[in-house]
Amino acid sequence: MLLRDKVALVTGATRGIGRAIAELYLDHGATVIITGRDARVEAVAVELGERAHGRVCNGLDEEGVDAVVTETVANHGSVDILVNNAGIARDAMLHRMTLEDFREVIDINLQGTWLWTRSVVRHMRERGGGNIVNISSISAKAGNLGQSNYAASKAGVIALTQTTAREGARHHIRANAICPGLIRTSMSSVIPPPAWQRLLGDIPMGRPGEPNEVAQVALFLASDMSSYLTGTVIDVSGGRHM
Repeated sequence: MLLRDKVALVTGATRGIGRAIAELYLDHGATVIITGRDARVEAVAVELGERAHGRVCNGLDEEGVDAVVTETVANHGSVDILVNNAGIARDAMLHRMTLEDFREVIDINLQGTWLWTRSVVRHMRERGGGNIVNISSISAKAGNLGQSNYAASKAGVIALTQTTAREGARHHIRANAICPGLIRTSMSSVIPPPAWQRLLGDIPMGRPGEPNEVAQVALFLASDMSSYLTGTVIDVSGGRHM
């Protein structure tokens, strides 16, 4: 029960990595608020159990983000842990990518992470501490064909993480990032078979990861087991980027 009596807010938690993190945090005693862009998040919260609470929120809505954080503090006393997981991909080769697709990915993956971080940090500073776990990507370090927008957004998440860690340290706020590699999720399920095989060929372990393998690292970073870690970036990629 590594997170007993903690309150965690996990964005984009209706499926994949976000849901796996929410489930594991619940297993370790946390109360978990999950967010999503549509009403499905409320049904998922019911599936997860009584300590899970779903909130519909567009992560680009400044007032909506602040309202979820304020409501969470009012109802549960604090936000001890923030997991910035929400993100999208709009893949295309650089010369074919539209400005709209570039902007949408940057906005949701980076600006959305910044909005949630800013809102929660304001509370954590007043409270005297907290913990932020950001989900970046191995693409932020290694690049990936057709992902100039996604890779740029996730590289920005790493820089945001490290800046948050520097600013937050004196207020007992820790911030760390995880860079998943090829993980078996609904997002990766649309990768064409030839591209899938090419990606597997770049992974020394020779297989994709599972959402729970990312969630285990997110649990470590959210718990006191990582109490002297901040500003770190941990690859969960089967050795893809060495």
